[in-house]
Amino acid sequence: MLLVQFKNEQGERQVGVLEGDTLRVIDGHATTYALAQAAMAQGAGLAALASSCAGATVLAYDEVAAAGRLLAPLDHADEAHCYVTGTGLTHLGSADTRDAMHKKIGGDVETLSDSMKMFRMGVEGGKPAAGERGVQPEWFYKGDGSVLRASGQSLPMPDFALDGGEEPEIAGLYLIGPDGQPQRLGYAIGNEFSDHLTERQNYLYLAHSKLRVCGLGPALLVGELPAHIAGTSRVLDRDGRVRWEKAFVSGEQNMSHSIANLEYHHFKYALFNRPGDVHIHFFGTATLSFADGVSVQAGESFEIESPVFGPALRNKLELVPTAFSKVNPL
Repeated sequence: MLLVQFKNEQGERQVGVLEGDTLRVIDGHATTYALAQAAMAQGAGLAALASSCAGATVLAYDEVAAAGRLLAPLDHADEAHCYVTGTGLTHLGSADTRDAMHKKIGGDVETLSDSMKMFRMGVEGGKPAAGERGVQPEWFYKGDGSVLRASGQSLPMPDFALDGGEEPEIAGLYLIGPDGQPQRLGYAIGNEFSDHLTERQNYLYLAHSKLRVCGLGPALLVGELPAHIAGTSRVLDRDGRVRWEKAFVSGEQNMSHSIANLEYHHFKYALFNRPGDVHIHFFGTATLSFADGVSVQAGESFEIESPVFGPALRNKLELVPTAFSKVNPL
């Protein structure tokens, strides 16, 4: 099942079940958050409740998208209660783009860079047996709910940034239950969007490079994630022509870490188990236009799609001035 959040023509929020090229509106629940809260309260599955609440109203998906009324597939009314985070060096093809100087992870571990050591640790211990704890992944913070952008919305790049490049990824979408138990609603395609030039200057700048907006959706895939996900990532010029295109793969079959291991090492922190909070957690990528020497310019667009997640995620890159100048003493 694919769920889509959007606004109707009156500006009211709604959730719909994607059925081909149409959206069947869910009655009684205006947001994915409300639907998930109701499912937890009733002890029902999210897909089952969505199916039972799907009403008679049907809308054309393309019309909603063209009108700019799509929303991120999960959010929180208070943006401060939505964490956007992620993990890196989790995909079996990501080593070349993250550290071009090291093409192999074999041999003496002390001769490897820190990023290659981390990658090798994941290969060796990122998929533990049931009941065991695997190695920790690289982890980063992107922001709160204010950094989420729906399909069709621009991705603003601050004027102090050195680069604004796409990262086609899968994200897990979670809601913390009243008992502090994380509940996974499902998954969405995403553009994690980072400043790769800043990161390249020094790997300790990774945290700075990740404090950016991100694209998410348009649909929430309810249920388990297929072991193999295939998709395509594109950069389109200002005239809508394909400037760069490459296939990408994800899913556990193509990862050095299991989803369960990535989830454990995120939610093991009590900070991330506060009832009512939303978490958007990116699982990493192996495909970047930046690795092929592409520098995306303002006015150009990103397009990321995979049939598993329905319609493509589309966002235009926008350069914005920095609002902050200095701290004033009080």
